[in-house]
Amino acid sequence: MDNKEKLDFDADAAVEVSETAVEVVDAPKDNNQKPAAKENAGVYVHKFKKLYEYEGKKYETLNFYFERLTGKDMIAIENEMMANNEYALDPLVSRNFQGKMASRAGNIGSDALANMPFLEFNKITNAARNFLIETPGD
Repeated sequence: MDNKEKLDFDADAAVEVSETAVEVVDAPKDNNQKPAAKENAGVYVHKFKKLYEYEGKKYETLNFYFERLTGKDMIAIENEMMANNEYALDPLVSRNFQGKMASRAGNIGSDALANMPFLEFNKITNAARNFLIETPGD
């Protein structure tokens, strides 16, 4: 295909496609979705479906302050895992790493986190993973 063929197109079709794309971008958002406020970026509040109790402590909600973690926390998590013969090739895919990270961010023991119901643990570790992959806007 030469350059002349590349430039030959139907302008009306291009406008129609462009208008459709704008409609998708401007589509109304789900009323249940709330945009994350910049001041709350890096904070995850987890509300349990039902009261969670572990070793005599009861939890209705937990706050996870991921933005407060430092490089020292990351190294400490890796060292803790190595001491237990556990390894994470990549924190983005290691639930073990994400769980230990969340326990530090939420000031809760990693054993308390690991003993949570599956879906609760999954939501919390997903929040840790999302924090890891989040790219801050300029």
